[in-house]
Amino acid sequence: MRARTTVAATIVVGVALVVTAVSLVMFLRHSLVERVDDIARVRAHDIATLARQGTLPTELAVEGDDGSIAQVVDGAGRVVAATAGLRRDQSLARFLPGAGSEVRTVDGLPFGEAGGYRVIALPTNTPEGPVTVYVAASLSPVDDVVDVLQGALATGAPLLLALVAVTTWTVAGRTLRPVDAIRAEVADISERSLDRRVSVPTTDDEISRLAGTMNMMLDRLDAAAERQRRFVADASHELQTPLAAARTDLEVALAHPDRTKWNETAADLLVANRRMERLVRDLLFLARADAGVPRPPARPVDLDDIVLAEAARIRGSGHLRVDTGAVSAAAVDGRRDDLTRAVRNLFDNAEHHASSSVSVELDSDDRRVTLIVHDDGPGIPPADRKRVFERFTRLDDDRSRRTGGTGLGLAIAREIIDAHEGSIDVEDAPRGARFVIRLPAR
Repeated sequence: MRARTTVAATIVVGVALVVTAVSLVMFLRHSLVERVDDIARVRAHDIATLARQGTLPTELAVEGDDGSIAQVVDGAGRVVAATAGLRRDQSLARFLPGAGSEVRTVDGLPFGEAGGYRVIALPTNTPEGPVTVYVAASLSPVDDVVDVLQGALATGAPLLLALVAVTTWTVAGRTLRPVDAIRAEVADISERSLDRRVSVPTTDDEISRLAGTMNMMLDRLDAAAERQRRFVADASHELQTPLAAARTDLEVALAHPDRTKWNETAADLLVANRRMERLVRDLLFLARADAGVPRPPARPVDLDDIVLAEAARIRGSGHLRVDTGAVSAAAVDGRRDDLTRAVRNLFDNAEHHASSSVSVELDSDDRRVTLIVHDDGPGIPPADRKRVFERFTRLDDDRSRRTGGTGLGLAIAREIIDAHEGSIDVEDAPRGARFVIRLPAR
């Protein structure tokens, strides 16, 4: 990048220098030639005035140091007046002007003078008849000035380009040095050292903002890696517990086959197997959610049908009273299986913690649908109301993992509700826990 920047800057400045130099030379030459023309034209008019007055001398005086010469030629081509010392056997120019004056550039004069000249031809009348006044001004002074300028540009332009290249190389190097330092620091950071951060320059420019953005990215990677490690550790522990319990039951049964009640052992193993199956399904769901696996498109869903079905399932257990009197029709756009899973996890949580009853409310308006599941259990302390939605979180830590939940139900419910652009919260209640889900109405 440093080399490309230097080359690009040098090329741009070089092109600009060439265009500027050519334009400057052309402008200067044009201005000097116009000045030469003006001087020659003034002298031609002065000579023409003398000719019209009949006071034209045969030898014209040399005026100034501009190197101009003059001739007056009659209609027969004879030279009737000329600059002193100028040959009179040949006309200074071979072209005749029209109605007015005419200016031409010639390369050398007929009588041997080399170099470029600007020749002005001006017709006029005299008492003896029409004549043509020719004034030739040398372009040597113009060429000398232009040559000096071209030499200066030819010497200075390469030096200026070299200065631009060196300056660009140096400035680009100093500018990119912090970027290279950031690159080197990031290159040394591995998955085992995600706690490291890059140095942020104090310049408060794009480089410092880049370093700050890199550190924020490392913060996210570090947090994601930590969540992944914790997730793997918790998942391994959760799977290890039912496996160890099942192995213990089998070892005891095989060690004492005559005293083993095989029907009870099989029932215990079936319970453990179902728990592992549910845990694996939950882990697979979360893994797919973290990986961003595409989900089926949203379709119209009657949320009240799901709520009433889950309430009937909980009511069928016989040990809780489930109040669904405040459930009204509510439709959303979503995935029915996912919404069923979220509502079921919420009801399972309420069933586990309720003392005797669970009340359910469902209503909707033009903007959103609100589902409230309220149990009369011990409730959730305000300090833990955010934490309950984290994975593998259990507030009743002394509860047996063999009979309790996995700590994934509410986390999965939050993932589903977030995917449906809704929210799930724990709100204040006089008694028990009050979970509130809000979803966009269909």
